[in-house]
Amino acid sequence: MSELLTSSFRFADPRDLADLKTFATRAKAIDDGGAMRLQAAGPVLAAYVCVLRPRLLGESTPTILGLRTMALAEPSATDVTVALSSVLDRLARIGENDVELPVPPTTVTESWTGVGAPRSGWELLGAVSDAHLRAAAEAGIAEVAGIVPDKPGALIVNNARAAVWGRELDDAGLPAGAAFAAFALGFLADGDQKLYRAGRWFRLSGSRGHVLARTGSGLL
Repeated sequence: MSELLTSSFRFADPRDLADLKTFATRAKAIDDGGAMRLQAAGPVLAAYVCVLRPRLLGESTPTILGLRTMALAEPSATDVTVALSSVLDRLARIGENDVELPVPPTTVTESWTGVGAPRSGWELLGAVSDAHLRAAAEAGIAEVAGIVPDKPGALIVNNARAAVWGRELDDAGLPAGAAFAAFALGFLADGDQKLYRAGRWFRLSGSRGHVLARTGSGLL
């Protein structure tokens, strides 16, 4: 990860800060102790969060990331991973018309940030309807809830998530966890998501954001 080269991001549109707050709030609801990777390259900021990942050796939970990209008013070369709580703390202090986000000074280390999705070489496989993804996510959430007891241990929770979200959603091999991520992060509307593939990676792309899913078992 590169050195932090800026103390703040200046956005082109204040609405992007509101969207970032919604994105971070939803991600924190999924993982209260989660983190966000803020990666800027020139005039574009990419904000990544991790929705699912393997936590035990040999488990088949896929690595699922959520991604939002936003335009910056000033170019930046920054790559930093910070706690979602610290991002939300700074966003809570920002006014409706503000366009500047101070970067939290304290960074965190997350294994998922070391697994980068490819930036090129994506093959368009087709489209998946938001309705289909929403139904798959809701069915999976209910199935996990049915498997996990009231006071589960970490092994039981991980096994349930691996079994449900590691399952293939379609013939292309897209893991069901991608549907959960798109649903939980608020990326679904009433249209379609374009589906791409590059090696072990899948990408669902729509107007509200992107879901990146890496298939395969084992720790990162």
